[in-house]
Amino acid sequence: MEQSVYASVEYPAACQDCGAQLECWGVQALVNGSLRWDVECACRACGFSVAVCGGDLPGELRDRILEEHGTVRFLVEPPAGNVAIMRVLRAELGIDLTEAKAVLGRVLAGDYSGTLPEVELLARRLRAAGIETVSARDQGMSRARSGPTAG
Repeated sequence: MEQSVYASVEYPAACQDCGAQLECWGVQALVNGSLRWDVECACRACGFSVAVCGGDLPGELRDRILEEHGTVRFLVEPPAGNVAIMRVLRAELGIDLTEAKAVLGRVLAGDYSGTLPEVELLARRLRAAGIETVSARDQGMSRARSGPTAG
């Protein structure tokens, strides 16, 4: 079984019950070959709490993760099979052939990026298709706390 990969952020928000500051934690994770996310918020002032998960990753949570942890890119080892890469991209991203060609160009240039769990999912799918690839954090992001964990 492959290791789980996660990225998490902690952030404040206003409590919908009393207006005090909520403590919120958001997580995106790659677990057992699929992306998952959840957000939990709790108010120390009034006891209000909420947990939300499922569906597509909310853009606001994705933006917070990218802001705190930076972007991750995946790099393919030459010579990589363009057709095989495009097949994986189309299947995983749900894009058509024209879009896959554009994304392929970004992948080969080392310019395709996302959160650690997003990029690692694509990297694993590419490796399963026989394409040597690694995910790498962009330079200058040494403060990032996301990474692989046993899971």
